[in-house]
Amino acid sequence: MDTTQWIIFILIIQVIHFLGTWKLYVKAGRKAWEAAIPIYNAVVLMQIINRPKWWVILLFIPIINLLMFPVIWVETIRSFGRNNLLETWLVILTLGFYIYYVNYMLDVKYIEDRDLHPRTGLGEWVSSIVFAIVAATLVHTYFIQPYVIPTPSLERTLRVGDFLFVSKFHYGARAPMTTIAAPMVHDTIPKLGIRSYLNKPQLPYFRLPGFTKVDRNDIVVFSWPADTVRVFFKKEAGVKKPIDKKSNYVKRCVGIPGDSLSVVDGYVFINGNQLKLSDRAKPQYDYRVYAQNGVSSRILSEVGLSDFNRQYVAQSLSQPQRIALQRNGYGVYDQGQSGVVILTDHKGISPDLIRQNRLALQEIADRTRIITATDEMVTKLKSNSTIDSVVRIVTPKGQRGVGLFPQSPDYDWNYDNMGPIYIPEKGKTVDLNLKVLPLYKKIIRDYENNTISVSGNQISINGKPTDTYTFKQDYYWMMGDNRAHSEDSRAWGYVPENHIVGTPIFIWMSIENFNDGLSNWEVRWDRVFTTVNGNGEPVSYFKYFLIALAAWFVFDYFRKKKLKGKS
Repeated sequence: MDTTQWIIFILIIQVIHFLGTWKLYVKAGRKAWEAAIPIYNAVVLMQIINRPKWWVILLFIPIINLLMFPVIWVETIRSFGRNNLLETWLVILTLGFYIYYVNYMLDVKYIEDRDLHPRTGLGEWVSSIVFAIVAATLVHTYFIQPYVIPTPSLERTLRVGDFLFVSKFHYGARAPMTTIAAPMVHDTIPKLGIRSYLNKPQLPYFRLPGFTKVDRNDIVVFSWPADTVRVFFKKEAGVKKPIDKKSNYVKRCVGIPGDSLSVVDGYVFINGNQLKLSDRAKPQYDYRVYAQNGVSSRILSEVGLSDFNRQYVAQSLSQPQRIALQRNGYGVYDQGQSGVVILTDHKGISPDLIRQNRLALQEIADRTRIITATDEMVTKLKSNSTIDSVVRIVTPKGQRGVGLFPQSPDYDWNYDNMGPIYIPEKGKTVDLNLKVLPLYKKIIRDYENNTISVSGNQISINGKPTDTYTFKQDYYWMMGDNRAHSEDSRAWGYVPENHIVGTPIFIWMSIENFNDGLSNWEVRWDRVFTTVNGNGEPVSYFKYFLIALAAWFVFDYFRKKKLKGKS
């Protein structure tokens, strides 16, 4: 639905409202024509149903208005004495059209001073729930959205298990485009596993004014442009999802509209200069660590590494011992005469498990181990006398990667070496030929809704031959700080401006072992109540929050005690 179609749709709604309510307006002492004037008719209606005028604002906020309409329908018929439960359900299930029956077929009288309080405890409860949902949806959709980091693409800048508050007002909140959807959920209804929305009708893209724009180095939450999955990690036919129902990703913006970007040996260059990251950024790269006497897991742990495996060998295992190891999630593999190999994560095998099952194990420290580390970790490793070398792993230029942007044999790019790439800017025009078409084909066809055809060397857009293209919106290049282990723009290309959601501003909780089950969770207290942006090491404000909370309880206690004494 484009802007013109949406305006027509709104006018149709106004006509439906007028035809269904004008007699009720008259019975309430108003003029019939007042039911026909857009916006003004809503103000008058609020007066008729004795509700605050600021409710009118809610009626024009996408998604919020869908929650408010049933409330208004019910309030309208109750203002004319239709209070029973059956009529309440009728007006909701008929999408408000039961008001036509009240308007034309019933001899109703306007109740000017009706009691606005629910008549039953159930009614009070329902009323509270409805407005709690409206308030929560308003905040969630237009101001702040909670988000959790599920994958390590930004390790160690943002950790798996960080619970974030994402600001939608920094860049300007994106108004929902999907008009019919369950509130407070994304693309799937929890437990039921079914789609939470209808694909049609769709609103045109609109973004409220923000007080800043997406800039280089910003950490950004956005709708994943390449999303065609209904459920992650489940093989099934792809689906076409509305923009605002695509899965949310969080990455660092390294390229903004108008930039020329290259990746050289894993480092990002913008307009020929290496990108300087903020001091809170902790980019990670893959390294090959070598030690003649074996690379000790203890040394890796001491420098803060956690993304590595440990290997143990046992000469033999009894069946109960094997079952105990497997139940705790360890991989157990027979190696013939070499014994049995047990693979674990960086934490190794629990000493309690070893003692309880009388395991006789020896950890094997390979001479060469692959690690993912920050510059700080690498410096510490190199300073250890037992480590002989630490060498960064880089895929050579010209060695073509698999499944990378722009998915064309003409580009022998890989994660460590690609570009130069122009980041499209709204209103700018580029030359088109068969060589550069793969770079912009998805933009032209999928993001800006044109048709493309190629005949020989001639490119046609919307049936017209052309050798240029002018972009309709801005685009961005997003990458994870965990450079070798992040599916990002290097895989699926540009992020359109209309896919931008917001920016993380606050970590309110952080859980170690987040993906290992609730029983294994540990709170990272040093990350709780820390800010995402800013300079220097993040500082936790959790203790200040506890102090303020305690002060409030003390104040509230004495306030209530004082009021009780006066009564």
